[in-house]
Amino acid sequence: MLCWGNVSYGQLGLGGIDEEIVVEPRKCDFFRGKRLCAVGCGLRHTAFLLDDGTVYTCGCDDLGQLGHDKARKKPEQVVALDAQIIEALSCGESHTLALNDKGLVFSWGLGSDGQLGLCNFDECVRVPRNIKSLSDVQITQVACGYWGNIFSWGQNRYGQLGLGAQGQSICTPQIIQSLQGIPFAQITAGGAHSFARTFSGAVFGWGCNKFGQLGLNDTKDRYFPALLKSLRSQRVVYICCGEDHTAVLTKEGGVFTFGAGRYGQLGHNSTNHEINPRKVFELMGNVVTQIACGRQHTLAYTPLCRKMYSFGLGGNGQLGLRTTSNRKSPATIKGPWTANDHDDDSPGDERTNSHERITLLSDFTFIFRTVLHRQNHLRWRGSEFCSLLDFKCKIPSSLFLQYDMLSLFQIAACLEKNLIHKLPSSPPDIEALRLYLTLPECPLFRDRSNFVTITIPFAKSVISLKDPPLKVLGNWWSRFEPQVFQHLVELYKEVVVYLLQMHKVGIPQVEQRIFSCFLDTSLQLLEFLHMVNEKSGQIIQYDKFYIHELDNLIDIRNDYVMWIQRQIYPMGHDGLVTLCRYPFVFDAQAKTTLLQTDAVLQMQMAVDQAQMQNFSSMFSPAVESVNPCLILIVRRENIVGDTMEVLRKSKNVDYKKPLKVIFVGEEAVDAGGVRKEFFLLIMKELLDPKYGMFRYFEDSRLIWFSHKTFEDIDLFNLIGVICGLAIYNLTIVELNFPVALYKKLLKRNPTLDDLKELMPDVGRSLQHLLDYTEDDLEEIFCLNFTPVSSIVHIIVTLFVVRLSFRRQEFVDAYVDYVFNRAVAPLFECFYAGFHKVCGGKVLELFQPNELQAMVIGNTNYDWTELEKYWADHPTIRLFWEVFHELPLEKKKQFLLFLTGSDRIPILGMKSLKLVIQPTRGGEHYLPVAHTCFNLLDLPKYTSLEILRNKLLQAIDHNQGFNLA
Repeated sequence: MLCWGNVSYGQLGLGGIDEEIVVEPRKCDFFRGKRLCAVGCGLRHTAFLLDDGTVYTCGCDDLGQLGHDKARKKPEQVVALDAQIIEALSCGESHTLALNDKGLVFSWGLGSDGQLGLCNFDECVRVPRNIKSLSDVQITQVACGYWGNIFSWGQNRYGQLGLGAQGQSICTPQIIQSLQGIPFAQITAGGAHSFARTFSGAVFGWGCNKFGQLGLNDTKDRYFPALLKSLRSQRVVYICCGEDHTAVLTKEGGVFTFGAGRYGQLGHNSTNHEINPRKVFELMGNVVTQIACGRQHTLAYTPLCRKMYSFGLGGNGQLGLRTTSNRKSPATIKGPWTANDHDDDSPGDERTNSHERITLLSDFTFIFRTVLHRQNHLRWRGSEFCSLLDFKCKIPSSLFLQYDMLSLFQIAACLEKNLIHKLPSSPPDIEALRLYLTLPECPLFRDRSNFVTITIPFAKSVISLKDPPLKVLGNWWSRFEPQVFQHLVELYKEVVVYLLQMHKVGIPQVEQRIFSCFLDTSLQLLEFLHMVNEKSGQIIQYDKFYIHELDNLIDIRNDYVMWIQRQIYPMGHDGLVTLCRYPFVFDAQAKTTLLQTDAVLQMQMAVDQAQMQNFSSMFSPAVESVNPCLILIVRRENIVGDTMEVLRKSKNVDYKKPLKVIFVGEEAVDAGGVRKEFFLLIMKELLDPKYGMFRYFEDSRLIWFSHKTFEDIDLFNLIGVICGLAIYNLTIVELNFPVALYKKLLKRNPTLDDLKELMPDVGRSLQHLLDYTEDDLEEIFCLNFTPVSSIVHIIVTLFVVRLSFRRQEFVDAYVDYVFNRAVAPLFECFYAGFHKVCGGKVLELFQPNELQAMVIGNTNYDWTELEKYWADHPTIRLFWEVFHELPLEKKKQFLLFLTGSDRIPILGMKSLKLVIQPTRGGEHYLPVAHTCFNLLDLPKYTSLEILRNKLLQAIDHNQGFNLA
């Protein structure tokens, strides 16, 4: 250990020497053979902490600041702390604080301003005493100023306690409320000003600012902690304070100083005061790893060049320059500054190695070698927290360790009582938001017994945040890795399911409002996460937000009706929650149920309106009677012409009525089956490529609008109406369009992936173009494109030859031409016709591929699902033996024969509700399908062969209706 400066009170611990000042570094051999952990310096006294937790003091003891009555010229152990394992200490002007391994704080020395925190203003306390008011709080660091310091107490003349007021001294530790929730890495105090540093390098200062020592571009005192925005991007790793000046060290090894400069203690080669942080120019180019401030002087250590620098007041030799002169710029201190293997560590590196540490205050200085005992839980978290902003977010799996049951219970109680409900809606700095990133990773959040006490209150804290901090939190969440983000989403999906299960079991009426509040809070947080997910280009797939259990937990139809009623007749805050306000949790089946419910409601309203009009027509000849249904009477041989004639004469309101179809010359009552065949036939006719309205692509077997068509543009409006009517009347149609059509219907833009689906060769060529890194594009790619028209061919040539460096722009233009510009008038007519029938909010809930599945069904056949009906009847057992032997095409034909479509509804085969009933009549009869009801009349055949022949004969004749 090396020391120099004022020794008149024995504060250097050199024993009884004759000099009053030591002007160059001198060895202190008192602790030879022992490991020194920390040194604290007051105005005239010093405290030493060894790695075994013992404390030694020396120097002036006029006010009891040594904590013992032994010799003062050399270090003596503070026996009153012998039973404690001290981990940290700090010295004020004439008082001392010590922190033990259990988080308890001991204080002694001058107490006239309450700086000891002992709830009194005693002049002095000569024996260390526990600050009992902090016994229930786990303290991790202590710092002392001249009069007081994110618990603070003592002199408050300049607002240095950060409590929002100035003047009266405070003798009881007080929480600095404005800093609650922020994880701090360091606190430090100067003469009458204080600083705190967060793990990511944010710096807060408060107190006296007479000389600009707070670095806030003015000289106004601060009674509340204020953020030094000028240092926000500098990644500060250490702060130290003099009496009226401040120095900070950055991650890159730079030093900034500000405040009083009368004695040159700022190192800027002047005696001017600085009200803004200013980099010490003469230290630039050197990587500084240690800094320290005395009352009016500053030290800096650069291990790479093995130099120690000092500047400022030198009247007591405290600069170590063998002179008592002041220095206005950094000067080298001659001494045995040796480099270790790790001395190239960057500032802020925390390793369990021997380092040289500088400690100084007042007019003397210590340099000592020490083993850094890392505060593992605190410092480790600091580095991890830092990475949350600087790198791709990934919460470390070891952040929350395994605890025994008692510890978990204590943690849960602490979270519930002391933390979550105290989180502010407007934190003082984004640093406080880091807690929101890590808390949900705590295993207690996933324990159902803690949902009400911890998990839901945490969600309430999140959604209660004001817009600026909520935006920051959303930005951080958007940088999570998918599995971490999904982990958070799954947590609150589970909370919602838990609450709905509780509601289904039964909740007392008096608790209904509380339940609704819990459910609404959880759904609001999921809504915010969903918004973050969408704005970030989907961190996880949209279907990861689906809650598939909803179908069994709530009545979706009733929920939708209630939602509609509240939109029409607002009822204020009645406490009830409708899940339709949060449609992102509905899966495709639930959305289909919503659409069906919406269609039924609209149909009923249209029917009611028609009946009211008919009723009025009985009393007023001026009122024309109308049919409550939309009736289409068509001939099979002229199905398109007859349909167009009826639809052209129909009003928009007629499209909302239930659809009934009559085939001329056929005996059938349309209860659904006739309608199914109508849509099958008319769509097959309208979409036939022979008319030139649509282009068929062999590779994908899909169709798209043909911009070369000569047909009447109104036909596209008709096709749109027909598609809308099919969805509105819950009928599957064969519509072999790519997903791009459904994207455009939902007002979303097609992409290159959609082009790959429609035109695989062109899509792959464009992808190769994007992936190609060389410059010879014309030679390699120009002939590989399949031009849609001569115009596109020109576009291809121009872009490839002249704009090869704008590849993405070319690809976007190509996709836009195929899906938008080339077919704009045709699609606009189709879109207008479709939305005449099937627009609205419910449709917008669907994803494009979900809307496609609902329109055209799917081919996810589960034939065993059909076998559940009447499977134990002998005739039906024969039927299933025959059916399972049929090839797939014949099975699909049977489905077409029975239901009117060979595709499966989006709700699955179970939604078909197939019924097979054995009938009398004899073996010469064929099976009869009632397509309106998915009902099969199956004669009681006696053999497999007869049943097979009759069934195949029936399904081969799947068109036309007869009541015979």
